[in-house]
Amino acid sequence: MLSETSTATVRATLPAVGAAVGDIADLFYRKLFEAHPELLQDLFNRGNQASGAQRQALAGSIAAFATQLVEHPGTRPDVMLGRIANKHASLGITAPQYQIVHTHLFAAIAEVLGDAVTPEVAAAWDEVHWLMANALISIEERLYAQQGVTAGDVWREWTVVSRTEETADVATFRLTPSDGAPAPAFRPGQYVSVQVELPDGAHQIRQYSLTGAPGADLRSFAVKWVRGESGPEGEVSAYLHARLRAGDRLRVSAPYGDLVLDGSDAPLLLVSAGIGCTPILSMLEHLVAEEHRSPVTVVHGDRSPADHALRTEHAALTAKLADASAHFWYEDPEPGGSQERTGTVDLSGLSVAPGTHAYLCGPLPFMRAVRSQLLGKGVAAADIHYEVFGPDLWLAQD
Repeated sequence: MLSETSTATVRATLPAVGAAVGDIADLFYRKLFEAHPELLQDLFNRGNQASGAQRQALAGSIAAFATQLVEHPGTRPDVMLGRIANKHASLGITAPQYQIVHTHLFAAIAEVLGDAVTPEVAAAWDEVHWLMANALISIEERLYAQQGVTAGDVWREWTVVSRTEETADVATFRLTPSDGAPAPAFRPGQYVSVQVELPDGAHQIRQYSLTGAPGADLRSFAVKWVRGESGPEGEVSAYLHARLRAGDRLRVSAPYGDLVLDGSDAPLLLVSAGIGCTPILSMLEHLVAEEHRSPVTVVHGDRSPADHALRTEHAALTAKLADASAHFWYEDPEPGGSQERTGTVDLSGLSVAPGTHAYLCGPLPFMRAVRSQLLGKGVAAADIHYEVFGPDLWLAQD
C-alpha cells in the first residue's frame, strides 16, 4: 500500500506524469539500450521497439498501476500484474534487472519533467516503482518455483520432430526435449518463449501458444509468418518459416501464461480470430481428454476458410464434446459455401448462457468488440478473460 504522504503527492502529480508518460517511456528505452545494448539484441522484441508498441504498453501499465494505488488504496491490479509476470517469467527476468529499469526510468522522469521532480515527488514515484516491481518479483518467484526452476533458468534445448504447413502463412512445429527427459507439464492456453540466433548475431525471443493436449508426449506450437504488411516483418517468424526443419534444435522456455481454464463447470465461450485460435485448440484438446460435459460454444473469425489455421482440428475437437457448437465467420467465404456467417464475428444471434466464462484471443480491436458484446449480453466482466499476442496495449489505449 502506498504511504499516506506519497498518495497525496502521486495524486497531485499523476495528471502531469500521465500526460508525459509516453515521452518518459520513449526516453527510458533510449537510455536503457544505450547503456545495455545487449538487452535490445537478446531480450527485448526489436519489432515492438521499432513500432512503438512496447513503449505504449509500458506507459499504460505505469499509469494504470499508479491510478489504482491512489483511487483504490489497499487493492492491486492483480490481473495486469499476473499477465506481466507470466511474460517476464517466460523471458527469464530476474530481480536485479528491476534495479537497472529503476536507474534509467527515473533518469528519464527527471529529464522529461525537469524542475517539477522535487525530492518529495521523486520519493513518491520511487515508492510506486518499487511497489510494482516487488509485486512482480514476488509473482515471478512463485512462477519459477511452480516450474521447479531457479529464477531466470527457464531455457531448455528441444529437437524438432516434425513440421506441418497449416496455411500459406502458418506452420506447426512439434518438438521433444533434446535430453530425452519428460516434457514439463503445462496448462491449456499457456505459451512458451522461443529464442533463435539471427544472422546479425542477435538472440531474439518470441512467445507462441502451445496447441496440443497438456499430457501429450510432444509439444506443438503454430507460428504465423508476420510478413510486414502493416509494420515491420517478424524477424523470428520469418526465420522459423525459412529455416526450421525436422532434426533442428531450438531453445524453448518453460510454459507460462495466465489465459487458462479455471476448471469450473460453468458454460464456456471460447472466442478467437486469426492465429488467436492456437490457445483455444489446447483448451479444446484438454476438454475432450477430460470428457467435459458442460456447454461449450466455440467462435472464430478469419479472412477465409483457407486462412483459418487448424480449421479441421478446430471443428473436429468441438464435435467430440458432449454439448458443444462451433460458429466460424469468414470475411471472404468459399464460393458455394455457407453464407450464413459472412463478415466479422457478430454475437448478436448467439445465445450466451447465464454464468458463462469467456476466453478471448485475437487482435486487440477484435477482443474489445467481443468484450463489449458480451457485457451487453450480461456476462460479468470478471468472467471475460483474454490473451494479447505481443505487448498488452489494452490499458494503454483506454
